[in-house]
Amino acid sequence: MDKGLRDELWGIARQALAAVAPDECIRRHVSLEGEKLLVNGSAFQLPRKGRLLVVGFGKASARMAAALEGILGGRVDCGLVVTAEGYKVPTDRVEVVEAGHPVPDSRGLAAAKRIVKLVSQAEEGDLVVVLISGGGSALLTLPAEGLSLQDLMHTNKLLLESGAKIQEMNAVRKHLSCLKGGGLLRLAHPAQVVSLILSDVPGDPLDSIASGPTVPDPTTFRDAARVLRRYGIWEEVPEGVRARIEAGLRGEVPETLKPHDPVFARGHNVIVGSGRVATEAALEAGTRLGFRGLILTTTLEGEAREVGKFFSALARELVRFGRPVAPPALLVAAGETTVTVRGKGKGGRNQELVLSAALGIEGLPGVALLSLGTDGRDGPTDAAGGLVDGGTVARMRAAGVEPEAALAENDSYHALRAAGDLLITGPTGTNVADLVLLGVKEGG
Repeated sequence: MDKGLRDELWGIARQALAAVAPDECIRRHVSLEGEKLLVNGSAFQLPRKGRLLVVGFGKASARMAAALEGILGGRVDCGLVVTAEGYKVPTDRVEVVEAGHPVPDSRGLAAAKRIVKLVSQAEEGDLVVVLISGGGSALLTLPAEGLSLQDLMHTNKLLLESGAKIQEMNAVRKHLSCLKGGGLLRLAHPAQVVSLILSDVPGDPLDSIASGPTVPDPTTFRDAARVLRRYGIWEEVPEGVRARIEAGLRGEVPETLKPHDPVFARGHNVIVGSGRVATEAALEAGTRLGFRGLILTTTLEGEAREVGKFFSALARELVRFGRPVAPPALLVAAGETTVTVRGKGKGGRNQELVLSAALGIEGLPGVALLSLGTDGRDGPTDAAGGLVDGGTVARMRAAGVEPEAALAENDSYHALRAAGDLLITGPTGTNVADLVLLGVKEGG
């Protein structure tokens, strides 16, 4: 085990996480100047007679609310944010509740109804600040007419196991919801709405982050139907879900909000943190340690085990030929892979990625690969991801685990635990998708 390189990669990852901490992101982009709220250079008048309301949803929303309170203090009249279990932090004027993620639950439904009541009462002289972060799609759950929470829960579970990309999942979610796809902004109209967004989606498309509750939706009922059919789950989703989408295809159910809708004139959306920020911070941290660094991409996608093979191929290229940068080398990427669940094991996309890569770097000295969910949770496990090296496979086999069989069974968690290669951070309070670091100390 190359403990020195492993420790360096973990230290780099911690600095990347610090750069996308919600409080740091809010302070970087938001300030108060007299009676004006400054957001990325744009000024918004604080209400003279109206109210300043704060609502939010997502894994980072509680810490975003606490940071905003630190800037605005008593000027916040009231607010409510809903976050995942374990992500709650103390706040003064904004109430924080916890709910289920990644599968919605009754607590999220109750919180969504309260948020609807709050923003629906907003008037033209009010300012509504919306705090949006990854996980918001599941946490802000209000089924469309004719659907139940159980309908959404079952559909969400099928989507998560199908291998669908996050953008594809959200195309379906938006057409089954009252709030997604611009629905929240419509409810807040005619108040001024400022959305502060911590992106967890590769490429930062506003309409996909938490399913775009305050932005136009470019997708349609036809897109939602295509996703369900493409991944073979059209017949498995609840009958009510199929009935709603079919009604939408016939024009009997209104579409989500499109760019021409006048309500968007009162909305302002700003991304305050993303995977790009995390990768840049990782590159800077690696450079300080003497690595020659390169950001490969901030839009990483694909089947996790195939992406793992790609990173192991990069590692072999670095060791043998010193390409694309000469060792000591650090390659950085951010994004979100997917796992098509075929086995009965336990794991997550980051764990499956590094388990696959471990097979490709077996026996290589001076090589390590880290992949983690920046929220601290990877799939339905207590791990954030994994950190493997050239000795990982040997440690697994010595512990009685066959890595190839574990990969076939989607059982990356137990394989990595046997090797001592799980990363367990607990909830980090932030969420900008996944971070991948490949470190190579020796070349051929």
